Amino acid sequence: MGSAKYNRRVAPRKEVSPIHISYLTSLDDFAKIAKNCEIVEASSTGLLLLIKRDDLIPTALRKNLTLDVLIGDRVFMHLEEMNLEISGVITRTQLLGKKGFYVAVDYSEEAPEYWRECLMDLLPKPGELD
Repeated sequence: MGSAKYNRRVAPRKEVSPIHISYLTSLDDFAKIAKNCEIVEASSTGLLLLIKRDDLIPTALRKNLTLDVLIGDRVFMHLEEMNLEISGVITRTQLLGKKGFYVAVDYSEEAPEYWRECLMDLLPKPGELD
């Protein structure tokens, strides 16, 4: 992860009020990767998810200190509050110690830029849903 290509940010990030993702699923074999994740930041290019270790579904992932095996996986997720399905590709992962992991998902190429920017505007800022 020290490589510059993993840390390149293309669009400014927006901190969002945590949006609940009921599941994160692989598009390749439809296996569920995680449940009950949260979107903690968003940009017009992708989302940053917080996944707690206990919410990882494959036990092999729960035992690892890295989720780098997921980089490049095509995934889709269900945003519960917005009743919306979004697909993308996992581009980065980062261990946060006991808190779990950050997982960055870039939107699929099929998602038009206009749609991605509208979604970013619709995601609530911290405190907006309280």
